[in-house]
Amino acid sequence: LAPWAHDHPRADRHYMKIMEEITLLRPRATGSNTFGVNDDELLKYPFAYMSEPGSWRPTEPEVEGFRRYLRKGGFVMFDDFRGEDWTNLRNQMAQVLPNLRFQQLSGRESVFHAFFEIPDLTVLKAPYGGFEAEYWGIFEDNDPAKRLMAVANVNNDLGEFWEYSDTGFVPVDLSNEAYKFGVNYVIYALTH
Repeated sequence: LAPWAHDHPRADRHYMKIMEEITLLRPRATGSNTFGVNDDELLKYPFAYMSEPGSWRPTEPEVEGFRRYLRKGGFVMFDDFRGEDWTNLRNQMAQVLPNLRFQQLSGRESVFHAFFEIPDLTVLKAPYGGFEAEYWGIFEDNDPAKRLMAVANVNNDLGEFWEYSDTGFVPVDLSNEAYKFGVNYVIYALTH
């Protein structure tokens, strides 16, 4: 399996099932779409989920395609990475959006209030020992008053919480909190 696929398809299915149960959205809960960042099909979807971006090295066509996706209104959630992977993600996104930079999110941003109220970003303890979960975002024009284009769940793995949410491996309250982040990200992407 490719590193990005180790939570797939269980995390994707569980995530879409929650979206179907608690929102008016009707996602396809029996499968998922997997696209390259420069695939024109991606432009049909306002929300993208990229897992394991720590070893991501986009080609020039991928850089240009992903830039186009984000500039046209797409939103991406980066998940399941830690430590030095964060350095790589920042470097790669500097190619995709050279004039924009990640900014640490405080919890006051509208993405954390798009559906559920998430007043405390420390509610989820990182599944990676020794690392504190952090949330970083890229805003249009580097302006937090404008649209959030990307969110990075640094030192965290929402997909892991989703994947095992039906097994008892992860406490229910933590899985529920992880779903809240994911639901908010999709609702934000659809409304901004």
